[in-house]
Amino acid sequence: MLIPIGADHAGFKTKQILIDYLLSLGHEVKDYGCYSEDSIDYPDYAHPVAQHVIKHPGTLGILLCGSGNGISMTANKHQEIRCALCWTTEIAQLARQHNDANIISLPARFITSEAAKEMVKVFLETPFEGGRHANRVVKIPC
Repeated sequence: MLIPIGADHAGFKTKQILIDYLLSLGHEVKDYGCYSEDSIDYPDYAHPVAQHVIKHPGTLGILLCGSGNGISMTANKHQEIRCALCWTTEIAQLARQHNDANIISLPARFITSEAAKEMVKVFLETPFEGGRHANRVVKIPC
């Protein structure tokens, strides 16, 4: 699977760790930046990841920023995106299983790199359950 990933300066180090991890699992990665810890604006990296996911239905993306909030809010401005802010593996699983989330947002300043790896693995491996949840998901766009 080709996985788009993006982060701001606060998520840069964890993004690099996740890229190596994803490659070790046999995935391909499209890195939309950022490429250093120099201060930048998270929307510049959230929008390209969101656009990639929209352009390639079925793709799952990854975003990181300090709290996970700003980058998630930005991605969710795209009607076709359901970006879930996750801080535990259980939330990552439910985001996919019940909400058909197509991007995971991680709070890089508040989780370990090991926790980030675990959440990403669960997010990528968990299928959408459908059923009653599908009825709810179709009501999300306004």
